[in-house]
Amino acid sequence: MKIEKIDKNLDIRRQTLSASLRTYKIPDEHFALYGISYEERSNSFVRMDTEIAQSVSEAVGVLARRLSGGRVCFTTNANCIRLTSTYEDFCRMPHMALTGSSGFSLLQQTENGEQFVANLAPIYTDEGGFTANAVLKGEGMRSYILYFPLYNEVNSLSLSFNEDATVLPYHPYRALAPILYYGSSITQGGCASRPDNAYQALISKRNKIDFINLGFSGSARAESLLVKYMGGINCSLFVCDYDHNAPTVEYLQATHYALYETYRSLQPNVPILFISKPDIQLDENGIKRDKIIRSTYQRARKQGDNNVYFLSGKSFYANKNCWNFSVEGCHPTDYGFAVMAEKIYKKICKIDNKFAGE
Repeated sequence: MKIEKIDKNLDIRRQTLSASLRTYKIPDEHFALYGISYEERSNSFVRMDTEIAQSVSEAVGVLARRLSGGRVCFTTNANCIRLTSTYEDFCRMPHMALTGSSGFSLLQQTENGEQFVANLAPIYTDEGGFTANAVLKGEGMRSYILYFPLYNEVNSLSLSFNEDATVLPYHPYRALAPILYYGSSITQGGCASRPDNAYQALISKRNKIDFINLGFSGSARAESLLVKYMGGINCSLFVCDYDHNAPTVEYLQATHYALYETYRSLQPNVPILFISKPDIQLDENGIKRDKIIRSTYQRARKQGDNNVYFLSGKSFYANKNCWNFSVEGCHPTDYGFAVMAEKIYKKICKIDNKFAGE
């Protein structure tokens, strides 16, 4: 017998809708899109221009269509929602929940912050796409943030509401340019159980600042073309979590300061926060890598750049059992991401109080 027959709370697809529905295909003027865009030539949502991404590397070309950090925001008085998503590649991993890798998280904006409403996620056999429903509770107009999957591509997305509902775009973020994040699979969000539990989303929930996630799983190599691309993005802060994917200590040594030089030449006024990886204690070269990243910060400071900062990954899980913070010794659990978010949030608030929650 299937477990969801025994415990209905384990069936995330248990909602059925009987109302007549009106469907919107995203992008649509009734919705605000953040962190991603829809690219007509590739018939897909993307995190960055696919031609540039493919020129960086084949892997980045693929991962640019994996939508970590994407959000669609709206205000409605609807009492239900139906989500339909299509894709070609269904990202299933044994160590990451489908609700995080391939599902959407729906949250409602309340006086006490973003409140979880529903997982809208596939089941393991949903090849090519899925449909999921949720009931929306409350009276009057309420505002929602729908977080895209951390690892799945989305070729199309439709949202349906009861036919008589009003739907309007919602702009939840403060009048600051987004925070830009660059790094590895941890930056991309592996292995959070929900898209809104990646550390960037957790920080954004606190300070209501938009963000762009350019974490590329296994593929963040500080390529010059990608660094130049990031240098063209308008942002209020650059969080450079580049460490994990440098294949060797020597490679990190050869590329880390070069990344800084290229980015700073294109963005002379943006604060830069360098971070070393959180699982230093589990890597025999972790301390060496941490020193290389620290040396970029120190060298930049000595040369007069007072707008560069450093946060050692040693501080994330300091004096604690690292194994409790990861799924398999590398990628954080939700607990690990919460710890990372807290440390990074405190650091960026020290950089500038404008990054603190209001």
